[in-house]
Amino acid sequence: MSDHRKLGRELGLFDTDPLIGAGLPYWLPDGATVRHTLEEYIRDAERRAGYRHVYSPVLGKRELYELSGHWSHYSDDMFPPMELGAEQVVLRPSLCPHHAVIYRSHGHSYRELPLRMAELGGMYRSELSGVLGGLTRVRAIQLNDAHIFCTLDQVADEAAAALEMIRRAYEALGITPARYRLSLPGPGGKYVAAPEMWRRSTALLTDVLDRSGLAYEAVEGEAAFYGPKIDVQVADGAGRESTLSTVQIDFHQPERFDLHYIGPDGARHRPVMVHRSIIGSVERAVAHLIEEHGGAFPAWLAPTQLVVLPISEAELPHAEALVRRCVDLGLRAELAGPERGSLGARIREARLVPYQAVVGAREADDGRVALRLRDGRRLDPLPSDEALARIGALVAAYSTELWTPRPSPSGD
Repeated sequence: MSDHRKLGRELGLFDTDPLIGAGLPYWLPDGATVRHTLEEYIRDAERRAGYRHVYSPVLGKRELYELSGHWSHYSDDMFPPMELGAEQVVLRPSLCPHHAVIYRSHGHSYRELPLRMAELGGMYRSELSGVLGGLTRVRAIQLNDAHIFCTLDQVADEAAAALEMIRRAYEALGITPARYRLSLPGPGGKYVAAPEMWRRSTALLTDVLDRSGLAYEAVEGEAAFYGPKIDVQVADGAGRESTLSTVQIDFHQPERFDLHYIGPDGARHRPVMVHRSIIGSVERAVAHLIEEHGGAFPAWLAPTQLVVLPISEAELPHAEALVRRCVDLGLRAELAGPERGSLGARIREARLVPYQAVVGAREADDGRVALRLRDGRRLDPLPSDEALARIGALVAAYSTELWTPRPSPSGD
């Protein structure tokens, strides 16, 4: 079983330091590459799905969270307020209050809905030291968050579309959900007291899950304070579950923030707010990916996608040119020359890299490369441009396949 804390440090992805503080990991260059690539995948998927991206500050006045309900229901998990003159400001525990304020900053017509607002933003949770661990429980979180402001008639389709985005993301990432959970309120929790709101939200999410054909379990005590949610659970090698992705329906905050749109009748109507996160916390997502793949990430996500291995010093100029060609094509490539040991040693050192391009005298002379794939396959020498184009196509498609057969000329 891979432990992401041990493997992440061995692979130079992230680390911690007591001087920075518990629950506050820093990202090393290879880990930062994985994180950046994952974030860009999500931004691209959201753009294609009609989301508009925003930025909002990680601080907010205490009154903002009193209005949203976080202060009364969630303050135990928030950092203490900071005095700023006559005001108190806090590190935000979630992004939704900011997005509600952005929505209400100007008027909206029903023709604009659904309005899909997304942000990869920082938030902060005052986690106790005893529960912190690696990237899975941290105090500074980069959240893939989005809020859809829509009419009641649009809610089910928007929630279903979010579930489909999650399915496609898991396919690209090579992740298998452990289960889908309908998270409901439970006895003794701090929940908004609005029985009709809970009934409507639960009915809508239940319908979405039933129509999706996904098997799911209803579990009490796991809801957000303002509404029920669909949680997509993943499991580590020891069978421990955590929530990676969520879809939530919220009637509460639109009312608290007095959000509205002008309907076709010219009157003001209250929108519904759908919260959804495709990969949740970037930290937790990367932790799960490290353990799921043992550091052998899908090629599109790998810190180094191709390592070029000249057999001797004589092939160095050709190998250097090949690396430059990769970089020009947007591939992440490195040169591992003879100064780093024998060819066998360099191949073993690059065992987690998806593609290894061995360059000998023959390949240097005729502009070809002999590719070794991470799974042990060795391919016949190919023209460099063809090899890089085929790798680039798989990367661009977010494929988990390392190689696919060349299509036949007839297309059969």
